[in-house]
Amino acid sequence: MSQLAEAVLQDLLIVWSNFDSQLNQVPIIEKLQRKKFRLEDYRTLLLNLRQQVIEGSGWISRAASSMTPPFAEFRSRLLLHAVTEHRDYELLEQDFLSVGGTLEEIQAASKNIGSEAFSAYMYHQASQPNPLPLLGAMFIIEGLGQHKASQWGRAIKEQLQLDADQVKFLLYHGENDPSHMEEFHELLTLNDWLTEATAERTVTIAKVVARLYRLQLEELE
Repeated sequence: MSQLAEAVLQDLLIVWSNFDSQLNQVPIIEKLQRKKFRLEDYRTLLLNLRQQVIEGSGWISRAASSMTPPFAEFRSRLLLHAVTEHRDYELLEQDFLSVGGTLEEIQAASKNIGSEAFSAYMYHQASQPNPLPLLGAMFIIEGLGQHKASQWGRAIKEQLQLDADQVKFLLYHGENDPSHMEEFHELLTLNDWLTEATAERTVTIAKVVARLYRLQLEELE
């Protein structure tokens, strides 16, 4: 790994550390940590996450389509990633139904204002030519899967006395996203795309995505 790539990784780890500590102050996460989580909190969380999960494969595909031939390997990796995740929302819907929600309710739910801002930002960045700095977003989002999904899934299962198949979405991502982080490390050094400018942009995008992700958890409806 180049010196610049190592520096970017260190900066991203600092962004993640700040995000992690701020995330713990979000009311619904704080409630989960205090073991005060209720069934309606879980339904609300799933209801508000669905739109972001659906649109995830959309902006990943947009980013792939914005790659020019010199970055064909990035395009291939992104398309595979989108295919892997484009039906994850079905797991989330199944979890919602298993805890008393209805398909009509979750499918009719609109994005909260945090999700609106998050989605708009991601599509905007994905539409830029060769949006390689979006790896900063990947670091935060896949980091959530690797470090938080299983933790939250197990805590919800325990506090609400649910079966594992009622927290499938969170547990699934906890099991699978570590491999996505391995892919992140590969992409960080692929094609020598990092320059001082793209490195700075990658870290900036990570900071914005961390803030917007927190916002969508703060603005649950």
